[in-house]
Order: sequence, then structure tokens, then C-alpha cells
Amino acid sequence: MTVVPAALATASALGGAGSLAGAVLPYRLRVPVVGLLTAGAGVAGGAAGVAALGGSRWSAAYPQVLPLAGAHVAVDALAGLFMAVAGVVVAAVAVYGIGYAAGHGTHGLGSRTAQAVLPLFALSLVLVPVAASVSTFLVLWELMALTSLLLVLAEHRERASVRQAGAWYAVMTHLGLVLLLAGFAVFAAQAGGETFPALRAGAHNVSPTVRGLVFVLTASAFASKAGAVPLHAWLPRAHPEAPSPVSALMSAAMVNLGVYGLVRVAFDLLGGGPAWWWLGLMTVGGASAVYGILQAAMASDLKRLLAYSTSENMGLVLVGVGASGLFAAYGDRPLAALALAAGLLHVINHAAFKALLFCAAGSVLRATGERNLDLLGGLRGRMPVTAGLFAVAALGAVALPPGNGFISEWLLLQSLIHGLQVSGVAVAVVLPLSVALIALSAGIAAAVFVKALGVGFFARPRSRQATEARESPPLMLAGMGLLAAVCAALALVPGLLGDGLDRAVSATGLPGSGAVSGGGLKVQLADISASLSPLWVVAALTVVLALAVGLPRLYGRRRRRTNARLWDCGGGAPTPRMAYTATSFAEPLQRVFDDVLAPEQDVDVTPVRESAYLVERVRFQHRVPDRIEHRLYEPVIGFLTGAGQAARRLAGGSVHLYLGYGFVGLVVLLLVLAVGW
Repeated sequence: MTVVPAALATASALGGAGSLAGAVLPYRLRVPVVGLLTAGAGVAGGAAGVAALGGSRWSAAYPQVLPLAGAHVAVDALAGLFMAVAGVVVAAVAVYGIGYAAGHGTHGLGSRTAQAVLPLFALSLVLVPVAASVSTFLVLWELMALTSLLLVLAEHRERASVRQAGAWYAVMTHLGLVLLLAGFAVFAAQAGGETFPALRAGAHNVSPTVRGLVFVLTASAFASKAGAVPLHAWLPRAHPEAPSPVSALMSAAMVNLGVYGLVRVAFDLLGGGPAWWWLGLMTVGGASAVYGILQAAMASDLKRLLAYSTSENMGLVLVGVGASGLFAAYGDRPLAALALAAGLLHVINHAAFKALLFCAAGSVLRATGERNLDLLGGLRGRMPVTAGLFAVAALGAVALPPGNGFISEWLLLQSLIHGLQVSGVAVAVVLPLSVALIALSAGIAAAVFVKALGVGFFARPRSRQATEARESPPLMLAGMGLLAAVCAALALVPGLLGDGLDRAVSATGLPGSGAVSGGGLKVQLADISASLSPLWVVAALTVVLALAVGLPRLYGRRRRRTNARLWDCGGGAPTPRMAYTATSFAEPLQRVFDDVLAPEQDVDVTPVRESAYLVERVRFQHRVPDRIEHRLYEPVIGFLTGAGQAARRLAGGSVHLYLGYGFVGLVVLLLVLAVGW
């Protein structure tokens, strides 16, 4: 038995054992045992993914597992990349989760239900890329959706907002399942089989119209899972309300599988497509990147901010995937391979820093009970390790060196800039706009995480909870430390992933050999005269920083210093009320993008009774709603609510009336069949 099937069997066994332990063990044993077994499943799944990235391939069929079609599984380098990412995230978050759940008692994440479901969710994240048939893929996809839904609802007894978020997530994820089922059904019917090899072989015989329909249906479903605009409405609701380890798994591993499904279907199974596919995907990606980071800039809820940041980063990945398909459609396959490699590398980088960000946010939430940045502050001195780890992850999120997000966004920009040499009006228009949108999103991202880090950790404490905060338990810090080490490795030696990325790109049918190479110390791009050494960049930044800090200190020691009280304009010492809050920090940016964000405000003046001139109270309300949700989803929900209320009149309680409905429905069905036949 090779490494891949042995590792997958181990992961499945550990995941199953973890689920059983969560259901039967008492509380004191339940959390550590489930955490260790889940971490083991992540390690085993990650090992299978690493082996696949190294060149191992494996496939098998199990006819008795699923009725009619059986179960078909296969592992190649593309599946291995997503398995390895999911495995690493699961292992680190599971260690973190032991310490996190230990402080929540038998409710929430520590309950029997949550502990029994958590290993199954973690296992599904590893197994979804293994599926090699439509039925197997849909079963594993639905297992992932249902287990994640149960975990989102883990704290439903504590807050009504959790139940509301669960309802949104349930509707959106199953709407995606319907689209996915419809797309795969059409594809399988036209291709003459439901296994992935049969779909690959039959895709060339499918008409362009049907291929386009399959792409639109499946891409919509996968984009929804990735949190892309406008199908993102579930993401900023579910991520903040889920327990923080679950939020980390969803944002750093689950959303990636939307990208995996899109790449697998569009490139591998359908074999690529016309330019309009990819132009639409780049449009969605660019809109997601800018809109997501703008909403993150307005958010004062720390976890909601991170959720919108996920939408932004997945938008950048979709821009890379769309650019890859566009270059392939115009015949430049080496450049297409580079763009896809950049998108896949950003998937890896985003998984590392976003898992760490959510874990650090969970550490803050556990210590203070607050997610509102306006009520935090002063955490750098009270939670120094958490603050440092949050800073490491934030540096990756803003795509600046030496953060790990820098190299993947640099690769993406390189592919887009060099893509201008590809002929075509669409390319000449879309690529400069994409570069501008990426630059805009990166700039706003810097402001977002300066706000989160500065207001939440460096400012003065603005509540009793922030003042009394204490550092997290060692296991939580250990899990975050593992993720920080991964971020550092990806930032300093990303070239180590070159061969694996090339194999993953080649698995899609593109010429991935040499797209990104150069070993661990240098990144060299094939067919493009561009290279970058992250270690040299970090060394140069370290020297510049040392000079900037050291020279003023050396110069200052030679001069006589006089200590004096600063002039305070007669206002006295500053208080926390005088400092910037998250809301006030974002206000100038909100003014710039007023037309996009459409903020709402209301002033309610209550006069003194029997007086038209004296005011008893002035109440000012200001909010920046999700404009897409407000303009798109609320009218649909209102229409469906009205239709449901009107439909109640049809249920009069009469059996004769119900029989009449059945008779009319049968007659209509027979007429439709007769006309269609």
C-alpha cells in the first residue's frame, strides 16, 4: 500500500474515532481526546496531500459503498494541494481548539453534538478533493455543508443572531447544492457517464451551449462556497457567530474547496472554455476583492472584519483563475499556467494567515467576551503573545513584505502585467482594470489591519473586559504558533512549493512545468524575466529598520535631554474617549466611498415636554449595511414572505380541496408529458 491510501485510511479512522469519542466520552476526556484525534486526522490528510504533490497518484472504486453508482476516488497533485492545505489547518486548529473548548464548559463547542461533528467536518475538508465521480463528490460536499451548519449553530442557545446566521447559511449552502446538482446532472447526461474520467472523455462531444450552461451553474455554486460577491451573504453572518476554531476551519479551508471545484470542473473536466467564461469570473473576483475589503474597513466587529477579508482574498484568487482561463482561451498557455500558479499559491498563503487571524480573534474573544473593536484596546500589554501572532498574520493579509501574502500577490500582478502582450480588446481592457483593483484592495487592506491592530491591541483599553484580559492557555498559543511558523516559512522560502505548484497546475491540463521555480531561496518565473528572493527582501528591510531605529538613538545620546511636561492645551491628560475608535478610524474612508457603501444615518431629536426650543435628548444612529444584501436579498426575502403568507389561503383544511389540488396537478403533469412526448 502506497503512502496516499494508507494516509487517507488513517485519517478516516481517526476522524471516525474522534466522532465516536465526542458522542460517548465525558466532558473532561471529550475535548482533549477529540482534539488529538482530529489533529491526527489532519496530519494524516496533510501527509497524503504532500505525497500527491510529490508526484504520487492513486485511484480506486468501491461499488458497494454508494447505491447504483458506487464510490470513486482519485488523488492527483491538484487534489493533493487542497488536501495538504486542509490537513495543516485542521491539525493546528485542532490543537488550538482543545484549549479554546476547555473554557466553554459543556455548552457551545464543548457539547457532545459539537464534539461529535467537529472531526467529521475536519475529515470532509480533506476528503472532498479525493472524490472522482459526481455522486461521490456530492455526498462528501453535502457532508461538509451539514457538519459545518451544525457547528455554526453550536452556540444557538446563547444568541439569537446565531440562529439567524444558521438560517442564512443553510439556505445559501443548499441553494448552491441545487445549482451544483443541476450542473452536474446536465453534464453527466450529455457526457454519457458520471465518473470524472467519463466526463473528461465526453466533454468534447458536448455542445458549446450546454458547456456554457454547465460552467455557469457549477461556477455559481462554487463561487458561493468561496464567498464571492454577490453570493457572499452567508459568510459575514456565519463566520462571526460560529465558534472561533470553526470560523478558522471554514475561512481557511472550506472556502478553498469552492476554488478547487471551480478549477477541477472548468479546467480539468470541461477542458477550458471561451473568453466570456473567464471575463465573467474575473469580474466577480475583482468585485469581491474591492467590495469585501471595503466592508471589512467599515466593520467594527473583529470577526466580521475577518470574514469580509476572506471574501476579498477569494476574489483575488478568482481573478487569478479567471486570468489563467483567459490566457488559455487566447492561446498563451505558459502565461495561463503562471496565473493559475499564482492563484493556487494565494490559496495556500490565505489559509495560513487567515486561520491564524481567526484563532487570534478567538483568543481575544475568550479573554474579553468582546468582538467589538470599539470596546477593546490595550491588549498588547495584557496579551502580548496573541498580539504578536495577530501582527504576523496581519502582515500577511496586507500583502507587504515580509508577510506571506506578498509573494502570491506579486506573482498575480506579474502574470497580469505580462498578459498585456496577449492580443485582444478584452485583454487590453480587463487586465489594467484588474491590476488597479488589486492595488486598490491591497491599499485598503493595509488600512483595515492597521485599524484592527492599532485600535484593538495598541490603543488604550476602553472597557473593563479589555482592562482585565489575560493571555490565552498554552495549547491555544501552541496552535497559533504552528500557524505563525507556517506563515514565516511561506514568506521566507516560498520557492520550496515550486515543484508542487507545477504538478498541481499540470493536473489541470496546462503546461505547468517550470511556471514557478528557483528552489527555496529564490522564485524564478519561466518565460518571464522576473525573479524575487524573499530572504534578501527581508534582510534589506531588517537593515533599514535597524538603521531607522538605531541611528536616532545613537545621535540622541550625545545631546543633553531635558524632561518637561507636554503642553496639553489645558485639556488635561488624554483619556480613552479621546482616542480613535474603529468607527472613527474608518470614517474618512467611508466618505471617499459613500456612493458604493451607501451608509445610513438617522437623527432623532426629543424635545422637552411643552417646549419647542429645549431639547431633552438627541439620538444619532449611523450604520453601513451590506448594500448588496440590502438591495438584492431583502426584496427577494420580502417577496417570498408575502408569497408564503398568501399561500396560507390555499390551506383551508378541507380534504376535498386537497384532493382537488392533487387532481389538477396530475392533469397538468399528463398534459406536459403528452406535449413533450
